[in-house]
Amino acid sequence: MSGISRRGVLAAGGGAALAGLVGEGLSTRLAYAGEGYTGDTLVVLSLRGGFDGLSAIAPIGDTDYYQARPGIALPKSAVIAGDGTFGLHPALTPLLPLWNGGQLAAVQAVGQPNPTRSHFAAMEEMERAAAGTSLRTGWLDRMLGLTGATGPLAGVALGNAMPARIFGGPSADVSMASVESFTLAGESAKRPMAAALRAMYAGAPAALAAPALAADRALTASVPLRAEKYTPAGDAIYPATPLGAALRDLARLIKAGVGLAAAAVDSGDWDMHEALGPAVKGQRMYDNLYDASLALAAFAADLGPDGLAKVTLVTVSEFGRRVAENGSRGADHGHGNAMLLLGGGVRGGKVYADWPTLAPGALADGDLAATTDYRAVIGEILQKRCGFGALDEVFPTIRPSSFGLAVARS
Repeated sequence: MSGISRRGVLAAGGGAALAGLVGEGLSTRLAYAGEGYTGDTLVVLSLRGGFDGLSAIAPIGDTDYYQARPGIALPKSAVIAGDGTFGLHPALTPLLPLWNGGQLAAVQAVGQPNPTRSHFAAMEEMERAAAGTSLRTGWLDRMLGLTGATGPLAGVALGNAMPARIFGGPSADVSMASVESFTLAGESAKRPMAAALRAMYAGAPAALAAPALAADRALTASVPLRAEKYTPAGDAIYPATPLGAALRDLARLIKAGVGLAAAAVDSGDWDMHEALGPAVKGQRMYDNLYDASLALAAFAADLGPDGLAKVTLVTVSEFGRRVAENGSRGADHGHGNAMLLLGGGVRGGKVYADWPTLAPGALADGDLAATTDYRAVIGEILQKRCGFGALDEVFPTIRPSSFGLAVARS
C-alpha cells in the first residue's frame, strides 16, 4: 500500500476514516501483527502538551531544584518511593504497588535532538523519529513493517480525528472511535454498505481498491470483539476519562488474542503554564497525574500478571518544562523530560538516569539537559522485548540505551 492515500473510507462513530488519524485530546492507534510476531505488545502513551517530568519524577537530591521552583517543587516529605536522589509525585500513589513490584520504572533527563519549543514541530519530529534523514514515515509504522503486521486489523486508531504522524507510512491502519462503535456508516439490512463497497472496488487496480478492501476486512474481523459485553478482570475499575476508556479498549483487544503488536494512545492537557502545582488535589498536575495513574493501574490489573508479562508501555512527550517556575505557579516549554515504563519485562522500582544536575551551568538554555535520547530507551525495549536486532530501519543512527531497564525475552 505504499503511496496510497488512506483517508477515503469512512467507518463509524462520527466518521472515523481509514488512515492514521488522532484526536486533539485523546486518540489511540492499534496495530495487529501477523502470526509470526512473538514479541511484546508495545504501547506508546503520548502525553501531549509538554509533560513536566521534574514534577512527576522529582530530583529531590538536587538542591538547585528547590531554588528554581520555590512554589511548585515537591517537598521531600511529600514524595513516594524516594531514594534520596529522586522521588515520585504523590499523585502516582495508585501505581506504587507496580513500582514496588518491579513492573514500573522511570527514565530521567530524556529528550530528542534539535530541541524546539514549538508543540507542532516537536511532535512531528518525535513521531518521525529520524532527525537528520529524509525519512517522512512515522517510527511506529516502520516498526510495524518489520514485524510483518499484515492481518485485517494491522493498524487501528481509536479516538477523535487529527493527522497521524507516528503511524504515517505504508502500514495500513483504520480509525475507530471505540471498539463498540466500529461499524460502517449507514450499514443496515436495507442498506448493505459493506457489500456495495466490495462490489464497487471489485476488479479495481490495487492502488485504488486496497484502502477500501482493507477497511472491509477490518470491519469483518472486529465483529467477534463486539459479540459479548466486555467486563474488565482483576477488579479493575477504569476512571471515566478518555484515557481510561482507551486503555480499557486496549486491554480488551490484547486479551482477545488478535496478535496486537503495537498501540499508540494519546492523552492531552499537559501544557501547564499555570496551576501546575503545588502537589495537592485540585492543582492541574496532581489531578492529571492521579487520573492517569488510575487508568494505568486499572490497565495492569485488567491484564493480570500473565497478560502484563507480554506488554511494555512507554510514555513520551514532545518536550519537558522549564526548570524555573513562572509567575503563575506553572512552567513554560522546556527540553529534558522523564519517561515511565510499565510491563512484565521491565526492571522496575528504579529511576534510570545519566543525571546532568540542575546547576545553572549544566542547563541547556534554562532547561534540563537531555542526556539520553528517547529513541535509545525505546530501542532497548525493541531489542529486549520485541525481538529486534539492529535498529537502523526504525531509528536511523541510534544505539539502544545500556541502562538494563528490561529483561530480554527468552
